Amino acid sequence: MFDFSRVVDRHGTFCTQWDYVQDRFGYADLLPFTISDMDFETAPCVLEAVKQRMEHGVLGYSRWNHDQFKSAVTDWFAKRYDAKLSSEALVYGPSVIYIISQLILLWSKPGDGVLVHTPAYDAFGNMLSANYRQMLTSPLIKTESRYEINWPQFEAQAALPQCKILLLCSPQNPTGRVWTPDELQRMADICQRHQVKVISDDIHMDMAFECYVPWSTVAPNDQWVLVSSGSKSFNIPALTGAYAFIPNQDHRDAYLTQLKAAHGLSSPSILGVIAHIAAYQQGEEWLEALKQYLHGNLSYVAEQLACELPQLNYQVPQGTYLAWIDLNSLGIDMDELQRILIEEHKVAIMRGDTYGKEGEGYVRLNVGCPRSKVETGLTALIAAIKSLKQA
Repeated sequence: MFDFSRVVDRHGTFCTQWDYVQDRFGYADLLPFTISDMDFETAPCVLEAVKQRMEHGVLGYSRWNHDQFKSAVTDWFAKRYDAKLSSEALVYGPSVIYIISQLILLWSKPGDGVLVHTPAYDAFGNMLSANYRQMLTSPLIKTESRYEINWPQFEAQAALPQCKILLLCSPQNPTGRVWTPDELQRMADICQRHQVKVISDDIHMDMAFECYVPWSTVAPNDQWVLVSSGSKSFNIPALTGAYAFIPNQDHRDAYLTQLKAAHGLSSPSILGVIAHIAAYQQGEEWLEALKQYLHGNLSYVAEQLACELPQLNYQVPQGTYLAWIDLNSLGIDMDELQRILIEEHKVAIMRGDTYGKEGEGYVRLNVGCPRSKVETGLTALIAAIKSLKQA
């Protein structure tokens, strides 16, 4: 019913990934596998809902605090994840990072520490640095099959007097780990023991290929927030809009004061609100088809790498549409790899050290695109690697 193999030309649409690739890679007209948005049209139900609203013709100030938006979100969590979350706890924000940054400002002071699993989404480090917070890292351990938490090191960081917040990425970007209930419970116990509040960024939740469990399921108290959006799942970040469940009323009121009074952002994009409602009420069939296609793309990457570079032992991630590929065993020059990819193959693939020192020797390949594009990019990556190995 849904054709994800169809190529949509995004050139000339002010598209960050395609039109502005030169900003990060120094060259224009590269085939990009970069920031985590997808090259697919969003779900037909979302396009139809936005079209109907546009045909109305008036795009004035709007509201998010109403039952249609809030019940669409809570019903999505109840239906897909068996999570009973209160609509009273739900708030809006223009983006996930905005909500997270405001909570960090409210829950800590300059110089305080925020604990993050690394390698980490680069916006986390940028946001913490800009807000004068210290990023306390908990490097994940790579095993034969997945990435694991170093529990003694994690608790040692959480126990530091300056550690005030755990900023959890669930599922984790860029490794694709989907945390198990036992892992989440263990993190919750450690955070409670050391009076560390928790912000769980669950924007990739719908892209989990194994059982995703919301933080609310394991939370022992109300000192947490779950932040998410339909923007990744339904490829609608340009419409803006995110949300958070803040169960503690004092925390919720403080956040809303920032949103409304300090920053004047309480009137949302009406198209973003309508898109979320349509996606969560009518988009499940499209999402399931999309996930199947994305998993096929990731499996294709694994099959090709197993054939051409078996020593990498690349495993399909448990979640996200990001192939996190460890090239350290090859001993190649990563700067030279980037040069060959860009200058000889005209391909832009994110280098792993974008996500911190734990990402050195890795690349992150965005496969949220038609298979034909994945084939081109992976062929270029393998050819570039082989040319370096032969040099």
